[in-house]
Amino acid sequence: MESRRSNNNKSNEDMSLPIANVGRIMKRVVPESGKISKEGKQLMQECVTEFISFVTGEASDKCHNENRKTVNGDDICWALSSLGFDNYAELISRYLYKYRLAHTDHKLAANLVTNQKD
Repeated sequence: MESRRSNNNKSNEDMSLPIANVGRIMKRVVPESGKISKEGKQLMQECVTEFISFVTGEASDKCHNENRKTVNGDDICWALSSLGFDNYAELISRYLYKYRLAHTDHKLAANLVTNQKD
């Protein structure tokens, strides 16, 4: 039973964001003189992992119901809104729009450079 528990803990750790990354993000909003305990970082790591799994699961269910295999950014935005995180959905939708715009501009520029060489 003990080895089974440690296997479950290991697989949960594999699904979590690295604790160093969580700590760096947290440190951004804490005053320079402030500190964050290891326990605080671990708790935040667990919460973030659960939140991401919760939202992704909702988006995945939507895709499954629509007979699609790939979860995309629009699905994540829909899931956030569906779960009552409308403020986050709106912010992420705007970010996704800007990302796609920049990515499209980058592709167009790359194509122009390639075509000019020919």
